[in-house]
Amino acid sequence: MSILDTSVSGMLANSNWLSNISQNVANANSTGYKTADTQFSALVDQSPDQPSAGAGVTATTTSLNSLQGQIASTSTTTNLAVQGAGFFVVEDASGNTFLTRNGTFVPDQSGNLVNAAGYYLMASDVQGGSSNTSVNSLSGLQKVNVEGAADSASPSTTANLVANLPSTATAIPAANLPSTNTNPMTYTDETTMVAYDDLGGAHTLDVFFANTGPNSWEMDVYDASTATPGGATPFSSGPLATQELTFDPTTGALSPSTGVTTPPNGSPILIPVPGGQTLSLDLSQTTQLATAFGVNSATINGNAPGSLNGLAINASGVLSFQYSNGSSQNAYVIPLANVPSPDNLTSVLGGAYQVSNTSGPLQVGNAGAAGLGTLDSSSLENSTVDLATELTSMVEAQSSYEANSKVFQTGSDILDILNNLKA
Repeated sequence: MSILDTSVSGMLANSNWLSNISQNVANANSTGYKTADTQFSALVDQSPDQPSAGAGVTATTTSLNSLQGQIASTSTTTNLAVQGAGFFVVEDASGNTFLTRNGTFVPDQSGNLVNAAGYYLMASDVQGGSSNTSVNSLSGLQKVNVEGAADSASPSTTANLVANLPSTATAIPAANLPSTNTNPMTYTDETTMVAYDDLGGAHTLDVFFANTGPNSWEMDVYDASTATPGGATPFSSGPLATQELTFDPTTGALSPSTGVTTPPNGSPILIPVPGGQTLSLDLSQTTQLATAFGVNSATINGNAPGSLNGLAINASGVLSFQYSNGSSQNAYVIPLANVPSPDNLTSVLGGAYQVSNTSGPLQVGNAGAAGLGTLDSSSLENSTVDLATELTSMVEAQSSYEANSKVFQTGSDILDILNNLKA
């Protein structure tokens, strides 16, 4: 009798529902876990030229991967959470690639970032330049390693000096200007700047300003290490750079080039740093006013050597190394991946997923772009399981299972009656 088959299908379907409820309750505290939803569909026995008859019910399980879990803060910088759409790209120990929302990443004994399920975080290495991540492929990604950062030093290449030169200064004879490097070497005002060579070594640059006449000045830059012992002049070698400066007598600002000086008046001055790069010094905001000499600001890039001091990961997925000298270096760009139908991804162990035929093709991009979510560092995404809802569903599933078992018992009783009938 079909009553038996129908009731059995009901018990099987509700048993599947109870199994999913059990799975949800067990993973109520699993990071990045997505609720497993049970959906019921009616089965109909449609024989040719016969009225349709009920054939029971079937249950299917769907992981609600599109749900957003609550974000909780942690004290570990490498713990990551996705706010919005997208999944982390991870790899297991055998090199197989998966997707996950479980961002419990911490360094292993080799410095590779791995989550609690044993999956390694994958990203684009940008330490040697820009990344070449494909938008529809995971090729080019590699494990994120945070122990391979070497000490960092960067040479100085640009500088800016904003100063005021007194318009009331007395002109210095040409024979005694700093550019002559003679003794005595006379100048109106002087300041110093520190630049860094290719290895991070510090070099003090002595910057001399000498008035050469109305609205006219000469600027000379010397390597302080070549000065006579005790810091006196002359220097053992000539100036690294010499520049003539001409000021507008009305505004006190640097005048446009008249072709007298090379490089043009007010343009960056090129200074070869010993053992380093050519430093481009911008003086365009320097003035000549009727007040004392003063340096308003002096900036220069470059850094002395520094050791790795920590990590930082921004909302776009850029992981940078932070050094003790205050500098930072971009190391990796952590991408996010998504599919048109995330709920149809195939679930695997450890809260990970694989692309399926029904999920649609894989798309990869930077966090915060192309509809993908952003990354939260020092954060984890909680499970989307609501225990109150699951316990309520458990009561419903149990009642439905009991009802179907009663139907089966009734059908069994009817069969017993029929079997005991006597002609």
